[in-house]
Amino acid sequence: MGLWVLGVFFIFAVVCIGNAVGIEEKCDFFQGRWVRDETYPLYMTEECPFIEREFNCQKNGRLDDLYLKFRWQPNGCDLQRFDGQDFLEKFSGKSIMFVGDSLSRNQWQSLTCMLHSSVPQAQYNVTRVGDISIFTFMTDHVWMVRNFLSWFDNHVGSDCGPLLGGKLQAAYNNDYDVKVMLHRSVYLVDVVREKIGRVLKLDSINGGKIWKNIDMLIFNTWHWWNRRGPSQPWDYIQIGKKIVKDMDRMVAFQKALTTWANWVDFNIDPTKCMVFFQGVSPSHYNGTSWGEPSAKNCVREKVPLLVSTYPGGPPPALGVQKGVMSRMKKAVQFLDVTNLSLLRKDGHPSMYGLGGPTGMDCSHWCLSGVPDTWNEILYNLIL
Repeated sequence: MGLWVLGVFFIFAVVCIGNAVGIEEKCDFFQGRWVRDETYPLYMTEECPFIEREFNCQKNGRLDDLYLKFRWQPNGCDLQRFDGQDFLEKFSGKSIMFVGDSLSRNQWQSLTCMLHSSVPQAQYNVTRVGDISIFTFMTDHVWMVRNFLSWFDNHVGSDCGPLLGGKLQAAYNNDYDVKVMLHRSVYLVDVVREKIGRVLKLDSINGGKIWKNIDMLIFNTWHWWNRRGPSQPWDYIQIGKKIVKDMDRMVAFQKALTTWANWVDFNIDPTKCMVFFQGVSPSHYNGTSWGEPSAKNCVREKVPLLVSTYPGGPPPALGVQKGVMSRMKKAVQFLDVTNLSLLRKDGHPSMYGLGGPTGMDCSHWCLSGVPDTWNEILYNLIL
């Protein structure tokens, strides 16, 4: 009898330990491959009436749609399909902010489309104040219902609850009061106009006061760091008291990221705010890097690379990002979307963007498209 009990205990212990190990193991959502899936995209372009022209490839004349029929499949696990209603319920009464350049706007608009298509009956409002765009789900309605319910409880009481209060409470439960915001800050650090001109200050981040008291922050920067000539939005670079006309851009990028990392370490309480940093969103202007030397850009690319690793390798900026992240004291989740996006040479607007055939865009992404996968992974990380 004693041996039998001991044997049962041993089996039970092994099962418990095995399950515990399984729970602790986490899937790497960023390692995998693209697979064809006819249930995608998550939404159609016509289901999102506010897609900006530069991302609306179908409306701009792109006729092929095979690029919409691919799903990211991680190695060894599955991504849970995006559930917009569940996402809104999780963030009811809260705020989300994307901070960065036009790639952040790409991802911000993707998320708002994913949410709107999930709850198309929900009222929304889009406003812009300076460099901040705010997409709000049902704020005014929530305020009205919330205040009426308070008055109802105080003046009418619970006796009439089933007749009227219950219906209003049900309506309130479908009102999310979620703000999905975008702060355009292409360098994250400050660009200040002074007597000598526009100064990019690598160790100053006064703009960060806007990021405080947000429930979830998603940062991104890289796209603008190599700009030169008329499109460069600064005249000088300042580090401490030293002002220079220019410097190694990768070094400048690393110093600015370090300033941002220090700001997060000093200002963010991880128990109150989730922080993500998005990896480099790649461009496709050189077919040699994906095995097509004759391709000078992404035009007429219709399918992704169906492999797990990009032939041309990752951009050097990705290493800089990971190096800075590794030295941070506060928990920041890295959205390592670079490799999966490198495989999507087919996902850019190309001649179907804002500039048309003369403004070849192989940097941004069509919507529906690749940024939806970034957000689907983001959703899985917060489950």
